[in-house]
Amino acid sequence: MTVQKIIHDPLSLSQPAAKAAASDQQAAQDLLLDTLLAHRESIDGLPPAAGLAANMIGVNKAIIAVNAGFLPIVMLNPKIVKRSGHYLAEEGCLSLPGERPADRYEEITVKYQDMDLKEHEQAFTGFVAETIQHEVDHCKGKLI
Repeated sequence: MTVQKIIHDPLSLSQPAAKAAASDQQAAQDLLLDTLLAHRESIDGLPPAAGLAANMIGVNKAIIAVNAGFLPIVMLNPKIVKRSGHYLAEEGCLSLPGERPADRYEEITVKYQDMDLKEHEQAFTGFVAETIQHEVDHCKGKLI
């Protein structure tokens, strides 16, 4: 298992991520997924993680991993294509101290590629949808 340190530098995190390619699959598998799994419990004084974006571990690629039940989902080049049910959330982030307000949607549909670069379109609701929106914002260089 290869667990990476969480990046806390707002300047670095504000850079939009580059599109993920086939050569980035290893980074997604070995770095991002392992780090998310390690952060299911509180470590290094950080709260448990619901999701991570690759730029949070120093890999500036459009890759996210989200706890969506028993196994996490890894998404390469995620794009939210549909949303409904706007609300204002209070969110925390492993990379930033405290909580901040964030505009979110109760239901979203995401287009993404899996670890084999196969394309998917999937709907999500509730907390998983909120987590995906947070991580997609990270890919855009947008911090809460």
